[in-house]
Amino acid sequence: MPDIQQAVREKYGAIASAVSQSSSPTGCCGPATCGCGEPITSSLYSETETGGLPVEAVAASLGCGNPTALLALEAGETVLDLGSGGGIDVLLSAKRVGPTGKVYGLDMTDEMLELARDNQRKAGATNVEFLKGTIEAIPLPDDSVDVIISNCVINLSTDKDAVLREAFRVLKPGGRFAVSDIVVRAGVPGEIRRSMELWVGCVAGALEERQYAAKLRSAGFADVEVAPWRVYRVDDARAFLVEHRVEVDGLARQVDGTFASAFVRARKPEALPG
Repeated sequence: MPDIQQAVREKYGAIASAVSQSSSPTGCCGPATCGCGEPITSSLYSETETGGLPVEAVAASLGCGNPTALLALEAGETVLDLGSGGGIDVLLSAKRVGPTGKVYGLDMTDEMLELARDNQRKAGATNVEFLKGTIEAIPLPDDSVDVIISNCVINLSTDKDAVLREAFRVLKPGGRFAVSDIVVRAGVPGEIRRSMELWVGCVAGALEERQYAAKLRSAGFADVEVAPWRVYRVDDARAFLVEHRVEVDGLARQVDGTFASAFVRARKPEALPG
């Protein structure tokens, strides 16, 4: 895991630095393919949502969905964003829970945390706190948050069981889990899977839909739903795959439509069994 975590830190740290140093950031930039381009990051947020946010928060958005659109946040709720990056989903959530609510953003990359805190100051968000730590060991008490969100981050972890156990631990009874993530829809040849994971930025690898659901249930969650909504076609990644010397046409049938962005929802039961 340390090697994977270091690779993630370096990749996302470089992106955060590039956004921070740009005189006019307008989109994801930096020496990485993760989440930086069509069709992964396109049209995830409305102009109404992004209009009041710092341009740097929008430019550093590296997700594959809009987790804040998955559920209705209520005034006074406490929200945790796993892998909060530049802070776009934290700031959007902060508006919805209002001054009586609280939103935590958790990230392990110093450059992203610095960028997020700067975006917080620019947005004037007083109900926001960014924490340094890993999603496998969340630095919050048991039963302390109402909602967990995340945007294309859990796929980066090599210990997804630990992530989901920790998410379950910090959620209050009845708390909601609503994330966007990358999933694999069917068996994929090893060479293609590795190349496609590079294309979508999944350093550690995406789970299959059934695996994701099973791991959530194993962690104790109920009402589990994994719903792919944006399916990636082989032509979406053709240029990238060819550049990496993958024979696309010969394997197209095995690749086409096998990776997707998914909305993942679950709930912590009000009362635990026993």
